[in-house]
This record gives sequence, structure tokens and C-alpha cells, in this order.
Amino acid sequence: MSDAWLDEVKWTADGLVAVIAQESGTGKVLMLAWMNREALALTVEKQVAVYWSRSRGKLWYKGEESGHVQTVKDIRLDCDNDVVLLEVEQKGGIACHTGRHNCFFKQYQNGSWVEVEAVLKDPDEIYAKS
Repeated sequence: MSDAWLDEVKWTADGLVAVIAQESGTGKVLMLAWMNREALALTVEKQVAVYWSRSRGKLWYKGEESGHVQTVKDIRLDCDNDVVLLEVEQKGGIACHTGRHNCFFKQYQNGSWVEVEAVLKDPDEIYAKS
């Protein structure tokens, strides 16, 4: 398969593209992450979300530590070719490293950010070192 489809993506100067993970069925936005060319190609190949971790400087297979894998159902590119939308099935119902269903759990209310989504599983249990 040709890599021409990857060339259509408008990568940042750092070689990244923003990626929105949206839950299949509900349409709920679970998280925003980043991909480089390799991550996007692997996501297409394996049909699971593979991101680029900017903090760790390496590929990040979503769920590799937590087990909360994102199975990819559909991949879209926006009209400016600079944002990827993944429709995913979220294994375990937890997308956020804080143990919540999604990463957007803080809501602006009267001049401050308020946590409005419950923790479903303690992160210490999710990321317990064996």
C-alpha cells in the first residue's frame, strides 16, 4: 500500500497531528492525543489506537499498561487535513489515566474548574506495578 494517504495529512512542525477519540455508539469525546506518521500507520494496520506520547517521546499503544485498549471502528480526517477523528470502542469503559470514562471531567463553573465526572477505578489499581 502506498503512503500517499499519509502525505495528505498536514503534520505540525514537530511531525504530529491532533487526534480526537470519540466513543462509538454514544458520540462522546473521550480524549485528545497526538500521532506521528508511524502511529497513524500502525493504528490503520492494527485497528487499535496507537498515539505518540509527547511527554515520553515514544509510541503509546493505548491500553498497553491499563488494558483500556481503543478498538478503531472508523478514521476520519477533517476538512483542513490537520485533525484526525477516531471512532473507537473503549475497552473497560475507561479512557482517562485518572480512572474516569473520559478525559474531559472538569467543567468551568463560576470562575473555576469543577470535577463533574466520577472516578470509575482508582488509578493506583489500574497502574499497579507487579
